[in-house]
Amino acid sequence: MQPQNKQKIEDQMSTSSFPISPDFEAARARVAADPEAFWAEAAEAIHWEKRWDTVFDDSNAPLSRWFTGAEVNTCYNCLDRHVDAGRGDQDALIYESPVTGKTEHFTYEALLARVAKVAGGLVELGVGKGDRVIIYMPMVPEAIIAMLACARIGAVHSVVFGGFASNELATRINDAEPKAILSASCGIEPGRVVEYKPLLDEAIELATAKPDHCVILQRPEAEASMIEGRDLDWVAFEDAEEPTGCVTVAATDPLYIIYTSGTTGEPKGIVRDNGGHLVALSWSMQNIYGVAPGEVFWAASDVGWVVGHSYICYGPLLHGCTGILFEGKPVGTPDAATYWRIIERHGVTTMFTAPTALRAIKQQDPDGELVKQFDLSAFRVLYVAGERGDPDTIAWSEQVLGVPIIDHWWQTETGWPINANCAGLGLYPVKHGSPGKTVPGFDVHVVDEGAQQVGPNETGAIVVKLPLPPGCLPTLWGHDDAYIEKYLTDYPGYYKTGDAGFIDEDGYLFVMSRTDDIINVAGHRLSTGAIEEVLASHIDIAEVAVFGVADKLKGQVPLGLAVLKAGVNRDPSEITTEMVQMVREQIGPVAAFKTAGIAARLPKTRSGKILRGTMQKIADGEAYAIPATIDDVDILDEIETTVQPLGYGNGPGPLAPKGSGGAA
Repeated sequence: MQPQNKQKIEDQMSTSSFPISPDFEAARARVAADPEAFWAEAAEAIHWEKRWDTVFDDSNAPLSRWFTGAEVNTCYNCLDRHVDAGRGDQDALIYESPVTGKTEHFTYEALLARVAKVAGGLVELGVGKGDRVIIYMPMVPEAIIAMLACARIGAVHSVVFGGFASNELATRINDAEPKAILSASCGIEPGRVVEYKPLLDEAIELATAKPDHCVILQRPEAEASMIEGRDLDWVAFEDAEEPTGCVTVAATDPLYIIYTSGTTGEPKGIVRDNGGHLVALSWSMQNIYGVAPGEVFWAASDVGWVVGHSYICYGPLLHGCTGILFEGKPVGTPDAATYWRIIERHGVTTMFTAPTALRAIKQQDPDGELVKQFDLSAFRVLYVAGERGDPDTIAWSEQVLGVPIIDHWWQTETGWPINANCAGLGLYPVKHGSPGKTVPGFDVHVVDEGAQQVGPNETGAIVVKLPLPPGCLPTLWGHDDAYIEKYLTDYPGYYKTGDAGFIDEDGYLFVMSRTDDIINVAGHRLSTGAIEEVLASHIDIAEVAVFGVADKLKGQVPLGLAVLKAGVNRDPSEITTEMVQMVREQIGPVAAFKTAGIAARLPKTRSGKILRGTMQKIADGEAYAIPATIDDVDILDEIETTVQPLGYGNGPGPLAPKGSGGAA
């Protein structure tokens, strides 16, 4: 059945005018007037072992820090304090695994018991405060347990996608120099089992830094061979150890390192500190996502991404919510109703997923008939991020779900949303294609190449005025100079996001593409995102990617590849002709959009981001590196076959064997 609050939502989200919630505006005014007072007040939600000496310390600017002098423990704030407060019998985590058919519930008390024992085991292995631990695991409860166990003893964890290629894992081992690696025998993808242990063994062989120990969770789908003296069985390891308590760390000490997607060569390790991270996530759960302690919050992501860190592991537990750990896909495990089935089963109030997941569901169920089979009356709002939420997908989701669909924008580097429509501060009207207004604490601007602010609706580089609020990266692991050079140098006084877009006359941000995806057509700067927005509205198209290809006359011209909705049987040439005509009518001849093709699927990272840069290299006939995070390397061959009849491709192919990609 449909949610019962559809009319209420339509009334609330009317776009006939743009009144902004007074609570939202008041929060923005307060943080702008006195950011230290604002964040000191927010920090009262955290249990501190020792309060801070200084809320914001810029004595070593631009390497500024929040809550210097404070001492804290992240695991205590996520687990122990809730058990102490009487919340021990509440579900902390629900493991939903359609690929194995398992559903498991972990109360706060039960999760704490397991975390404390794994933490004790790490201590027995000689892991202590400041030591690094790599976690190379699938979406199983032990991944969350491992993260929290590291936090408990003050060790710094670095989660690497299970199934990442050996050479990519090796670069992360060399950079982090872990004392131990926690892993599993395999991960499970629809229709196949991916063995992790051979990849891990090869990575350690390639790496110059060697871990002392590896703890391996043996899964029944594939048993891993063990190396005597180095490898330990997870179950025996956990069962043998005594639980250990929390180790107090400085608020400015690192909690984790997360390596950004697509990293090759010298890794780029984003550092997240303990204190600022706790304050920012606690504030965001209440004020951005609008969830209350005890409610069920679901981020359908992976622990390998920043979303998994912030809103599968730490955010919900910190706020006393019940989180969901999902091992599956939005379609095919078993069908396109998986999301709605889980929302109904567990009474999910707020969900977070990627636009690409919604597009996959829309392709399989274009009329939203499957949604009607489930009672989603507890469901209030769906947030999307990871890549731009195109207006067509957002509008379709609003229609079939009857709840606000909120596109919001943030980055691995920030750790929490930069721009969002904040449910906890009163939802304001949505503008399709925009992630809304800037979240209190951030100060977003659009500037030209000289760092001068541009006018409303003018496209430029999106930057954030310094200082960044709590929770954002203070530096790169072991590379302060590289942090300053990459993020703080090109636009003095600002943090460079690497994204391009514009702010309209109402203050809504539109993130159109990465700055690298702005193409220059005969001297005209065009956003590929704007062209994609037009094409995504085509009735037969499920998803689309536009990227620039080399042209002798114009420098670059846009090329579009579309994936059709399930059941579309029209002549593809008719559809591509319509695509070209749509762009000509809605953007104009200046776009020089003359070539489009139909693809069976588009290459993506495991988080759902479309690999436009890789497709561009294939179309331009250039050699390309296999992206470390690609979901399936075979799609690259399909793209080459798709673009060749369009007059592109026939290049030298990948720089490395196909087996070296992220899909392993």
